Formats: sequence, structure tokens, C-alpha cells
Amino acid sequence: MDPMERLLAERACERLILDFVHRLDLGEPSSVAELFTEDGVWRWPHDGRLVEGRDALRTYFGSRPADRLSRRMMSNVLVTVTSPATAQAVSYFTTYRVDGYEGGVVPAGPPVQIGHYEDTFRRAGGTWLLASRTLHLPFGRPTPRPNVPAP
Repeated sequence: MDPMERLLAERACERLILDFVHRLDLGEPSSVAELFTEDGVWRWPHDGRLVEGRDALRTYFGSRPADRLSRRMMSNVLVTVTSPATAQAVSYFTTYRVDGYEGGVVPAGPPVQIGHYEDTFRRAGGTWLLASRTLHLPFGRPTPRPNVPAP
């Protein structure tokens, strides 16, 4: 790949990473399924969670509580293009989240999660998509509810 093709591939993959969290936080969570290949996979090895295929991903992410307020911050995004049609990435995330949100400002507390994702990407028909996303979560706590003290 020439340098410009590599740069465009890296940017397309970075954009998928950011689009994923924007859809979860500000859009329709089930729509993240469209960012994956038809046989895409989301996994969390810690508890053996494995979601395979776009339909299952749509159901899984669409099952988030309707009253959940979340904001994720992504950083340290490093995309490595491995071929003209494949890439991989590592990115860090911090999640602030509450359930039972009814509007207004929620007092800021510590993050609910801090971890990183390991992603693989495939390019098909000129479009980059997530082939797999693996969650690594070394810091986590239960999602609080407003006006309920945290444990």
C-alpha cells in the first residue's frame, strides 16, 4: 500500500471506533451492528460473553436499558494496517454511566469502566467494517442509579 492508502485505511478504522461509541451513547445502540461484518464478533473473555453475527449484535446492543445515560471517552487509538483489506487496532476507553436517568444533570462520580478494546477490521467493496471487537476490562464497578448511593 502506498502511504496515502495506508493513511486513509487507518482513518476509516479510527472512524469506526469512534462511531461505535457515539452510536451507543448518543444514537440508537442497536445500530452499532451495521459497523460489523455480517459474521462480526463481539467478545468479553472475562465472563465468556460472545456475540456472533450482525443480527445477534443488533439484539445484544439493542437490549440496553432505555433509561441508560452513558458517555465514553476513547483515547490512545492505534490502528495497524496489515494488508490492503485487513487491519487491527487497540484503543483505550473510559465509561461514565447511570441507569434510571430521567433528565437533568447527574452528579459526576468515578467512571464505571476503564479498559481497552482490541479490534480487527476487514475491507469489502471499498468499505472498512469491524470483524471483531474484544473487550478487556481491568477496572469496573456496577452501574449506579441516580439518587441511590454507590456501593
